[in-house]
Amino acid sequence: MFCFGILTIGQGFVKSYGGLLVTRFFIGVTESGMFPGCYYLIGMWYRRPDALRRYTYFFNSTTLAGAFGGLIAYGTGYMQGMRGYEAWRWLFIIEGAVTCFVAVLAWFLISDFPEQARWLTEAERQWMKKRMEVEHGTESAEHPIRFTDVVEVLKDYRICLGALIYFSFLVPSYCYAYFSPTIIKSYGYSTLQTQLHSVPPLAMAFFLSLGIAFASDRLRHRYLFILFNLVVAIAGIAILLSVHDKPRVQYAALFLVVFGPYCGMPVAICWFTMNVGGHRRRAIGTALQLGFGEIAGIVSTFLFKAKEAPYYHTGYSVAISFFTLAAFWSTCYFFACWMENRRRDRLMADADNLPEGTMVGDGDLDVSYRYML
Repeated sequence: MFCFGILTIGQGFVKSYGGLLVTRFFIGVTESGMFPGCYYLIGMWYRRPDALRRYTYFFNSTTLAGAFGGLIAYGTGYMQGMRGYEAWRWLFIIEGAVTCFVAVLAWFLISDFPEQARWLTEAERQWMKKRMEVEHGTESAEHPIRFTDVVEVLKDYRICLGALIYFSFLVPSYCYAYFSPTIIKSYGYSTLQTQLHSVPPLAMAFFLSLGIAFASDRLRHRYLFILFNLVVAIAGIAILLSVHDKPRVQYAALFLVVFGPYCGMPVAICWFTMNVGGHRRRAIGTALQLGFGEIAGIVSTFLFKAKEAPYYHTGYSVAISFFTLAAFWSTCYFFACWMENRRRDRLMADADNLPEGTMVGDGDLDVSYRYML
């Protein structure tokens, strides 16, 4: 994270296009493990029925960052020429400096696992460890990851479905992140007004996502909440596809579109990452699912073509298609987990098939484990 901040600051001082490409490449390198690592650690601290709220807090810190980024971009617009630097350079310098500051704080404040937390008593650490064994089994976090572990995870079709869900969510999500300022500007706003108008949809998504997370945790259910957010997002994109001469209606449609990337995606990520039990399986599964999904960043950059402005038929059509795919893969994942739970119920009902030990390092492979739906 600290290196990410340093490289972001470096973007503000590049002198050539080649220099910008180099810094962007290494930013990708330093950022690649950030999200999988954070989701993995959150999952090591919280049980599945309590996890979505925490996942949403973390995930939507990016939503708040987008909202504040719009405000910062608006402010740096007035820094054009200050000390000889363009406004966009100041934007990278300021945001990179903040990232470095937070990274230093995180080094001292964040513990890897409950049993290592210095701010807990020994009794509390042991209680947390026993509590989380129900989720992860007795496998120690110190056990090394072997190549055979990776192969076993790759053979699990449920984990592959999780990767497809994330990828299908992420293509339209990146489209919104990359192109929403361009879309908003096409409604007739100036550059500075565009930055301001990018804030309200993200702010609304932040608060709504928290409500959805609380409801989902309370009901201990994920699937229908994902479908609801996808349907709302598809409705918003459908409005953008069909309405072209009413800027206020089009801007209002953006408030519906954000349900997909910023309200539905945290539920999906929490669902398939927390359904993978055990330290090694969850570490590998989370990295695989989120890493595969990042391919969407490449795909999305080619969808909103300048020659199609302001209608963007290709971009909107592909976004609807991928949100629909996300609903399809989520449905497949739901039935896969439901059928496996039913199979294990039948095994547990037969005394001869009961396991000798429960959750002994097997995580979600143990017959007593039930996938959250």
